[in-house]
Amino acid sequence: MSVRRWARAVRWYLRELTGEAEYDRYCERQLRHHPLAPLPTPREYQTLRARHREDHPQSRCC
Repeated sequence: MSVRRWARAVRWYLRELTGEAEYDRYCERQLRHHPLAPLPTPREYQTLRARHREDHPQSRCC
């Protein structure tokens, strides 16, 4: 495996791990479906995600 390919794989993994890629996918989806709507900043997006998780809890052990 070349160094460039390895570095790309590590970058992809870190972006998936930190949620940065999820924000990019959200922005792409918003632009596709709602092109005139303003996009939230990454910080606003994290707040929206946290609020959604609180309002719609998944099954938990406790």
